[in-house]
Parts: sequence; structure tokens; C-alpha cells
Amino acid sequence: MMRAGVVVTAHPGVEGLVEQAEELGLHSFWLNDTPMVHGDPFVALSLCAKATRRIKLGIGVTSPALRSAPAAASGFASLNALAPGRIICGVGTGNTARRTLGMPPTSTAALEKFTAALQDLCAGRSTEHREGDRARDIRFLHTGAHVNTTDPIEFVVAALGPKAAAVAGRRGTGLISFGLLDPIAWHALHQARRHAARGTPHDPGSRTDSYVVTALHVLDEDEDPQSDAARDATGHLVLSLLAFAADTAADTPAFADQLGPEEREAVRRLLDRRGTTATAPDRHTKLYPNYLGRIAPRDRDLVLPSLMNTLALVGTRDDLRTRVATLEQAGIDELLIQPVTDPAAEMTQLAKLLT
Repeated sequence: MMRAGVVVTAHPGVEGLVEQAEELGLHSFWLNDTPMVHGDPFVALSLCAKATRRIKLGIGVTSPALRSAPAAASGFASLNALAPGRIICGVGTGNTARRTLGMPPTSTAALEKFTAALQDLCAGRSTEHREGDRARDIRFLHTGAHVNTTDPIEFVVAALGPKAAAVAGRRGTGLISFGLLDPIAWHALHQARRHAARGTPHDPGSRTDSYVVTALHVLDEDEDPQSDAARDATGHLVLSLLAFAADTAADTPAFADQLGPEEREAVRRLLDRRGTTATAPDRHTKLYPNYLGRIAPRDRDLVLPSLMNTLALVGTRDDLRTRVATLEQAGIDELLIQPVTDPAAEMTQLAKLLT
């Protein structure tokens, strides 16, 4: 049976939520790293580490465009001292976290160097640190009670396409993807990871699990799949996609061009509703407030059924178990939900669904 986990935003009191997740038997608990939108995940996960004994704790995901490798490694190794062997380091190009600053994501080449440096430092090895023309070998100079470089940290790379999946293959890491519920797309990611891993030496003890982040709403008897409750439970994922399409429409229109007429109209309405345009330099300040938070009732019309079905799991218990089984056959090891309306209830639904 597929494992279950949860992703939430960092905020005061999150340690109470992780205690509930552990009591429900969930496998992992993750926090987003989006500095100008949410709280700091390293601070919040330290509280979670002290409040739990078993559950895995992840940051999904950090980026070389947000934190230097030495600073990030210090954070992860410090968490590993609080929760030995329970830490997951998610890394990515910083697609959302950078766009909330009005900046583009970093390159996959930078992501790969960052991942390699973190893997070395968190395992107690030295690595090259470069600033401009100056390069120096660095390593932790303080271990023991300060940081834990003995117990392994699990690494996962965020990927929606083959380039990032190839980084995971070359670095021997797992994969994590946001809202990707297409089994064919997952087969392609796994193929890209396997192909890139050929002939590349890896730590035989490293994990290469695959995680997918989505939203979940189990329908009550005779409930409309497009009910207000269903839209509220999944709307944060849909609006995140619409915001991304609106933000990138002018600079990199390929994504928005893949949307259908109804979705493009929803992007236009979102821009109008937020009082900005696709070319406004400050559009990030209008599109991303309350990112991944509970949607306002007035925005329910933007939560299109087509996007709900693409990004989230909405259906009867039997329908959802069939869909989850298909994802498991595509090689996904763990289903992560990002709850917003009633996190405790949604985590309970997830635990029941996967047991």
C-alpha cells in the first residue's frame, strides 16, 4: 500500500499538527520553503522534531537561489541532530519561491551543484565552495553536539520534466512533484532518472523514493464533485497553477499556451481580479499573497473542474483508491496532501484512504 504524508506551510502551532500526523500513522510531514510568503521551515521543523519520535520531517523544497549550500547544510544537519535519521532534504530550482520575489528560477546546473554540495556536507565530507573567482574546500568544523553528519539524510529533487529528473538520477536521489497525477508523466520522469543514473556511482544506502503533492477531497454520499467543499479543498492548487500561468504568460508563454480556452479565460479573470497585468513588474506582489492558503469564496468560480481533476484527488473512496493504485503502479511511493480547509480532518481522510 502506498505511504501517506502531508505538506503544510510553516506557521506558529504547526508542531501540534505534526503530532496529529504522527498519531494517525502518516509517514512524513513536510514544510514549504517560500520565504516571502510563509514562515521559516527550519525554525518550524525544529519544533516538530522535538514534538515527535517517528515521523519523517521534510523541507519541500529549498533552492540554491534562496540559500547557500553551507547555510542550508547547517540547517539540515542541525535538524538531523534533533531528529536523527528522520530528515528529508527536498531541493529544486525554486520555481515558486523565486517567482514570489519577482525573479526567475535557477538553472538545473546550479541545482545539481547545490545538491552535490549538500550531500557532501551533510555526510561530513568536504566540498568546493565558490564565490566569484575564489574557490575553497569547506566542511563542517563543528560536529558532535552541534550537527549530525552520521545519520543519513534523505534527498529528493523536485521535477516536472526530464532535466530535473536527470539530476535526481545522477545524484542518486528521489523525486518529488507538485500536482503531477498523470501516470504517463511519472513513467517519463522515472525513465529519465534511470537513464541518467547509468554508470554513475551512488551510495548504496541512499533512498530514491518518489513523492507526489496533491490535495484530497473524499466525496460524501451524493455530493457534487464540484461542490463548494470540493472547490475549497482543492482551490489552492488550482489557483497556484493559474497564478503561475498569469505570471509567466509574457516571459515564457509556452505553459499558458498549453491551457485550453476556459483555463486561459480563468487566467485573464485572475489578473483582473488581482488588479494587475501579465507584464506589470510588480505582478508577483498581487498574484502570490496567500499562496497555497485557503481560497476566498469569491474565487471559487476560478476553480475549474478540469483543473481540479488534473491537480487533485476528488471522488468517492472507491474511485480514489482506484486512482491511487494507478499512481502506485507508475512508481509513486508516497502520496502527500497539502490540506487547507481542515488539516486534521483531511489527514484523517488520507490515513483511512490508504489503509
